Amino acid sequence: MHFEALSVTLAPGQTSRIAAGNGILYQVSGSTAVTLDAVTKVLSSGEGLFLPSGRAVSLKAAPGEPAVLLHFRLVSALSAGQPVETAPAVVRELYRTTTPIPDLKSGGYDVNLSRITFPPHMPSNPPHHRTGAALYYVLAGTGANTIAGTTEGKGPGSFVYEPSGLVHQWGNAGDEPFTFLVFNINPEGIAAVVPAAPLKSP
Repeated sequence: MHFEALSVTLAPGQTSRIAAGNGILYQVSGSTAVTLDAVTKVLSSGEGLFLPSGRAVSLKAAPGEPAVLLHFRLVSALSAGQPVETAPAVVRELYRTTTPIPDLKSGGYDVNLSRITFPPHMPSNPPHHRTGAALYYVLAGTGANTIAGTTEGKGPGSFVYEPSGLVHQWGNAGDEPFTFLVFNINPEGIAAVVPAAPLKSP
């Protein structure tokens, strides 16, 4: 399985259908009526919705302004890069993992999307790693991402991929809040984030 992130834009009043796999929509601006198996939910800016695999989904932008969404997906290598939303939606692939997510085994998984804000001058959190994997997307501010003792600033529009076992830290050394999205997968019943480095097999 791969992580994939798409940008989806609909002009006011336009409608599009989705060939949905497991994924999550996040409304960046405007609003969108999302119909999933005949049940409609209106997404406003900052709201999200999980799209389960194999379901009929349609999108309709509200009148008055364009609807801009992010579509985070879990896809197989064969499905990666394939069309998802139909015309007239304007779709751009923003990110895709170059190799499959490592260490995913048979069984149940939790898939979720979180929006997190670090206040200005927040020190880096303790070193930790993921039990599954995550894809970060920076919405605002600049975060301090530390891996193997090297810290890099990550600004708006940046993607950061965290496979399982990658020991890392996040902080905010700037004067503005740092806000980001985390598209995460982890084994069902197991914490998504655990301290320090993973235990090595004997």
